Amino acid sequence: MPKRAWNHASARLARMVVLFALPALALAACKNDKPVAGGQVVAHVGDQVITAPELDAELRLVNVPPEKAKDPVLLRQVLSEMVTRKHLEQQALNAKLDREPGILLELLRARSQVLASAYAARTAAAKAITQAEVDKYISNNPLKFEQRQVVTTDQITLPIAANSPSVADTNKNAASLEEVDQNLTAAGISHGRAGGAISTSDIPQDFYDLIQSKKDTTVFFVRSGNNGIYFKVKAIEPAPLKGDAAQTAARLYLRADRLKAEMGLASMSATMETKFEGGYAEIMKSGAPPLGADLQN
Repeated sequence: MPKRAWNHASARLARMVVLFALPALALAACKNDKPVAGGQVVAHVGDQVITAPELDAELRLVNVPPEKAKDPVLLRQVLSEMVTRKHLEQQALNAKLDREPGILLELLRARSQVLASAYAARTAAAKAITQAEVDKYISNNPLKFEQRQVVTTDQITLPIAANSPSVADTNKNAASLEEVDQNLTAAGISHGRAGGAISTSDIPQDFYDLIQSKKDTTVFFVRSGNNGIYFKVKAIEPAPLKGDAAQTAARLYLRADRLKAEMGLASMSATMETKFEGGYAEIMKSGAPPLGADLQN
């Protein structure tokens, strides 16, 4: 892109971010004009503050259970991370990094993600989950509840980026984890070996059936996040989920299903109202999988 055009695009992007930021800046100005109500300020970090609602939100976002919210060790860890982040944020603002085009795009993307996720979650939660739905879900998914089992394993974990096709092919017919270990070592791929466990609550029925039928002879391979896992089954033991625990789990599963359905509807609606330009129209018509689809679980 010519320099003049790039400067023009950068300026326009900067104006967009300023428009999005004005309400937040106004709110921040109001906070600075008036002292925060007693007990609401947790810490001062230079010119910035950490408030009690911010801390509560942080604890929720890092999945700290409510009963652990006052734990001194956890609070110290969370607050230390917040203080460091606030400090670095202030340094970035002082360095005017928020005006750089690439960072402006990341800020816009973060804002878009937060708003999209919040809307989808709120829409999915708008209708209460009934007891009849919970009971039906528990009845229809016995492997998650009454017939739940835990598969204990011996496993080898490696970064998924290191799992090249040649290594995957080499280990495809491996008869033991020792053979997998030797192949990975020979290929110079870092990996670790340890015990593990898989609940039938977390795997599809067909995969569980495969494990049951070949547990004595097969080294299985699965992807989990950024890792690849080779595992051999050591034992399968019953671990039924009943009572209040089952009720709570069923509601969580149902909420997740509703959110997934809401995202599916949103994707359909977005596709219907979107017009792609140039070569992108042909790409989207082709039905090609999204970038990174081969790395999904």
